[in-house]
Amino acid sequence: MTATNSSVADHFRLTVLNSGGRDPLQDFSAGIGAPNDQEHTPVNFHAYAACTHGIFHRETRPAIAEGLPVLLLLRGDFKDSRRALIELRKQGRIVAVSLKETGLHQIAKQLGNPKRAALFREIVQAAGGCLAATPEAVQFYGVAQFIPTPYPLDDQRWDFSRPLGERNGIFVGTREWNVPSRNHFAALVLALELGEPVTVFDPNARRCRKLLSALGLPEGSLRVITRRLPYRDYLAEIARHKIVLQADKSAVPGQVAGDALLCRIPCVGGDGAIDRLAFPETCGHGRSLGELKELAIRLLREPEFYSKTIAQSQALANELLGFEAVARQLAQFFGSLSR
Repeated sequence: MTATNSSVADHFRLTVLNSGGRDPLQDFSAGIGAPNDQEHTPVNFHAYAACTHGIFHRETRPAIAEGLPVLLLLRGDFKDSRRALIELRKQGRIVAVSLKETGLHQIAKQLGNPKRAALFREIVQAAGGCLAATPEAVQFYGVAQFIPTPYPLDDQRWDFSRPLGERNGIFVGTREWNVPSRNHFAALVLALELGEPVTVFDPNARRCRKLLSALGLPEGSLRVITRRLPYRDYLAEIARHKIVLQADKSAVPGQVAGDALLCRIPCVGGDGAIDRLAFPETCGHGRSLGELKELAIRLLREPEFYSKTIAQSQALANELLGFEAVARQLAQFFGSLSR
């Protein structure tokens, strides 16, 4: 990184605006703080604001008053988003836009309606630029910059790792039975075939066990957690395991892989942006279920391969996904946009 780029990144701050959304204002000017249950975690789109010591807003006027460049999230029927963009542009703010839900199945649902699709095109053409949280989302904007969602990997307070001797079994990273591209059932079946204790989140544990029993699958080693946990407790739960396993083909930003990074454990499967950047040797991009099974077995049985995978993922993540690295990308991107 050159001195000029470092200086730009050090002084760049970003407002992320989710107009009409539910998440309250969150000011990251003093940093992200330690994990807690009171504030939104600095992941996904909140992380773009967090890594730049910026601010997350849900109301347009306060966002305008900040005087900062704005990343406007496109959500719902896009009408709130269009109104916000008009006001931001009227006040001379630099504005880039991004779809809030960026999995391919989510984009298909949003843009599958002709009226929403037309409004989306209008907004994209009026914005100063477009930011894509996944490589696949780029094509829907026409012209866009892919910038991955960052993780606070250099902050020791967000290191949820446990000693190797305390790690055991497999954590299934997906939970959506009703989204075909998530391949949750395939991941669960694959995990149960590996002869290790398996943990999965499912609000309907009885249904889950009945289904597996009906198929003659070994569900005795399965542990089902039925209640939603606060994020720090969720990470602590993941960290108890040796690997995270998924078979997701939704082309999402990749929070499952990001969670694995914070826990310093390998993630097998998944084709999200973070999966591909941080876990190129074990992600699901271009790999069959059989190949994922072989990788999982190696990680569970070969200590050297396990340690090497963790070291590689952390090195890649710090280079490509750390707060400083992504803040630099954001500063350069918004610096290239016109008012």
